[in-house]
Amino acid sequence: MKDLLLANPVFNMAASQFDRAAAHLSLAADIAERCKWPKRVITVSVPVRMDDGHLEMFFGHRVQHHLSGGPVKGGLRYHPKVELGEVAALAMWMTWKCALTGLPFGGGKGGIACDPSHLSMGELERITRRFTQEMIPFIGPTIDVMAPDVGTNETTMAWMTDTWSVHVGSLDPGIVTGKPIGLQGSVGRKEATGHGVAFLAVSALEKLGMKASETTAVIQGFGNVGTYAARNLARYGARVIAVGDVTGAIYNAAGLDITALMTYAAEHRGIAGFPGGEAIASADLLTLECDVLAPCALERVITAENAGRLRCKVLAEGANGPTTPEADELLEKRDDIFLIPDILCNSGGVIVSYFEWVQSFQHMAWTENEVRLKLEQILTTSFRDVTTTAKREGIGHRVAALMLGIKRVAETKQLRGLFP
Repeated sequence: MKDLLLANPVFNMAASQFDRAAAHLSLAADIAERCKWPKRVITVSVPVRMDDGHLEMFFGHRVQHHLSGGPVKGGLRYHPKVELGEVAALAMWMTWKCALTGLPFGGGKGGIACDPSHLSMGELERITRRFTQEMIPFIGPTIDVMAPDVGTNETTMAWMTDTWSVHVGSLDPGIVTGKPIGLQGSVGRKEATGHGVAFLAVSALEKLGMKASETTAVIQGFGNVGTYAARNLARYGARVIAVGDVTGAIYNAAGLDITALMTYAAEHRGIAGFPGGEAIASADLLTLECDVLAPCALERVITAENAGRLRCKVLAEGANGPTTPEADELLEKRDDIFLIPDILCNSGGVIVSYFEWVQSFQHMAWTENEVRLKLEQILTTSFRDVTTTAKREGIGHRVAALMLGIKRVAETKQLRGLFP
C-alpha cells in the first residue's frame, strides 16, 4: 500500500511535506510512522443504472487518515481524475488542518471518478446513494462525516443524509455537513472557505502594513471557494482585477464587478465571455502583478517553472496543495511573498462544518453572526500561532503550520498508546 500511495505525485508531495516538518520536530520514528500513514483505505465499486438503461461501473474511494482524536472529517469530490493517492493526500492535509485549528476531528477524504457535467441529476443521485450504501459499514456521525468538495454540493449531501437516515430509521443530520438549511445545515457553511481565504488575506495585508482598500487581487478558480473569496475580498475593499476558471480567464485593471460575474458564471457555467473584462491567457493569470494571489482550484499549479515569476505580496492558498515542494523551495528564498499555507488558509470550511456538526447534536441553530464571529476567532488564533511559530523557529509558514498540526496529532497518539 505504501508504494501504491507514494506512486501518486500528490501523495508524494504531502508525504514530503510531512517528512520535513517531522524532522524539524525531531519526531520519534515510531510515532512519525503512525502519524503519516492512513488508518483506513477503502475502495468500493459503484454500479449504477444510467438513464439509457445500461449499467455503468464507477469506483469510489474513502481514506480515513487519523481517528485517534475523534471522527474523520472531509469532503467527497466527483471528478474524472480522482485517484486513491490523491484522496489519501487530501485526507492527510485535512488531519493537519483540523489539528492546527483545534477541531476534534481527524482527516478524511473521498472521491468518485466521474464527470458530473456529463451526468443527469438522476444519475448523480443514484451514484451518490449507492456509494453511501456501500460506505455504511465505515461511516457515522462519530466515525466519518463527509462534506461537499469539487463536483459535489448541498444536494449531494441531502441525498447522503436521506440514504443514511433510511438505514438507521430516523433523520440523523450529523452524518454529513454542508447540508441544506432545511435538513439542519448551518448558515454560513457554503461561503465559509472563501470567507476564510479573504479574512486571512486581509490579516496578512494588515501585518504587512497595507490597507485592503488600496490593494488588488487575482483569483484562480471560480467555484465555491474562489467565488466567495473574490466576493469577500471585494467587500473588504480590494480590487479583484483578474479571475480564471476552467473556461478561461478575464482581466480588468479597474476591478471586476464580482456580483455581476457570479450571476454571469451561474448562467453560462463559466466566466468566459464575461463583458465586464477582457480575455487573457489562463497561463498568465498566476504571474500577474497584484497584492493578493489566491489559487482556489486544484493541486500543483504553482511549480518550479512559475514560482520565480510570481508578482504578488500575499499568496493565499485557497486550494489544497497548490504549491509543489520544488516551488516551495524557491518561494522560501524570497522575502517578498507572505505565504498563507493551505492547511490554514482554506480551513474555514471545515471549521464551520464543525459548527454544523455541533449544532446537529445540540438540535439548535446558531445565527449567521454567531457562526462568523466564532469562525474568525479560530482563524485569528491559528494565524497568530503559525506566524509566531515561524518567527520563533526561523522557518517558513508552511512548515510552521504543519509542525503545529503534526505535533498535536502525535501528542494524541502518545496519550492513547498502542493497542495491544
